[in-house]
Amino acid sequence: MEPEHYQAALEEALAGMREGGLPIGAALFRASDLLGRGRNLRIQQGDPTAHAEIQALRSAGTLDHYADTTLYTTLTPCFLCSGAVILFGIPRVVIGQTRSYPDTEPLEFLRAHGVDLVELDEPESARLLDDFIGRRRDDWLKDIGWWRPGARA
Repeated sequence: MEPEHYQAALEEALAGMREGGLPIGAALFRASDLLGRGRNLRIQQGDPTAHAEIQALRSAGTLDHYADTTLYTTLTPCFLCSGAVILFGIPRVVIGQTRSYPDTEPLEFLRAHGVDLVELDEPESARLLDDFIGRRRDDWLKDIGWWRPGARA
């Protein structure tokens, strides 16, 4: 794990926070080459699919393959983003923290599909997101899909 690679994801999270959005960032690397980066833009763009990991993939554009890439993300990927990791065959995901989104099912899904997961337990990403959740819980619940009737709280 290269700390500067994770730093690109954290910078995206900080940019999202400054824009009034969710402080979640991601970056896709191949060795030392930054292929794409993005932040959660769901609030800023009104797009429910504009998660950080998806934005990083969009930023990277179409690649011939993803077999030797690593996706760095500041938070546990949800099922939407985990599905994209599986679909594109990204073999490794480095996660800043799993505390703010403790749903283990996406992690189990990724592991079951052979994805190598590295959990950093990085405190800055947890602080940023926990502060956001404390101020804007409804926006957080909408982002993770727990706002609908019968969903977890």
